[in-house]
Amino acid sequence: MKIDIMTMSFLSKSLSWIFPDYRFEKLLTEFERTMSMELDFIQEAKNSERTASCFRKNNVVKVPCVFWVDNLNSLRKADISPTKVAKALIELFGEMIFLHGFVHGDPHPGNILVSPQGQGKFSLVLLDHGIYKELDQKFRLDYCQLWKALILLDSQKILELGEHFGVGKYAKYFPVIFTGRTIESKSILGTQMSIEEKMRLKQDLNSLGMDDISSFMESLPPDFLTILRTDGLLRSILGNLGAPRHVRLLTYAKCALYGLEEQPKLQSELAGFLMQINDLRHKIMSRFRRMIQNTS
Repeated sequence: MKIDIMTMSFLSKSLSWIFPDYRFEKLLTEFERTMSMELDFIQEAKNSERTASCFRKNNVVKVPCVFWVDNLNSLRKADISPTKVAKALIELFGEMIFLHGFVHGDPHPGNILVSPQGQGKFSLVLLDHGIYKELDQKFRLDYCQLWKALILLDSQKILELGEHFGVGKYAKYFPVIFTGRTIESKSILGTQMSIEEKMRLKQDLNSLGMDDISSFMESLPPDFLTILRTDGLLRSILGNLGAPRHVRLLTYAKCALYGLEEQPKLQSELAGFLMQINDLRHKIMSRFRRMIQNTS
């Protein structure tokens, strides 16, 4: 946000120099103050608690008891398992990405709250539904295939999907980006790379230039960039919750397989629906012919 404020300050001063009668400094100061408050999630939590206290005797007003998804102290006080919260969170977004193709665009901790339900139970509260990304259907299915290939260590399929995504030879880095394994790795899912793997990867990455990195990022379709950003935010939250690496990997793998199974099911349902329509059409035509015969 600091960069945005600096940019706006520069533009404000430039406009004031061109148009001396217009002064934007006060507006900028107020904007900075308001945005700082809006993005101060700790203050937001305190405001929520204070409001709940102010209206605790009012039966009409309800301010739910919630806390940020990665607030370990609050989770433990409520006897809620951070790992269970992590699992519920990644299952939520796994279903969004792989099954529905309709993804929340800003899953930072301030937009994901935990509402304790007693006895260690909880509900996730998802806020800020202004920005969503609807994934292209072909991309969603290819992404499901990618995760299936990542889990099965199917290097040939990974490279093939790299062509679909438009990144070509750089697809060999997908396993590193998403699972922390190299494309030649035979290690168990969720385990760390061996020393030899790390050395080979380091040598490989050292051979890359800025042109390679730029080419890779520019080649990625917009949906892929959305996924990378979302996954990065989720991984940060899972890390804060202390969740094991395999929680995310296995959940994504499961959701990817469900996403692939859903497509044939939809096609089967559509085929069945078309057959019903065709049967109905034949019945209508037969009845129509009989009516003509009876009137002739």
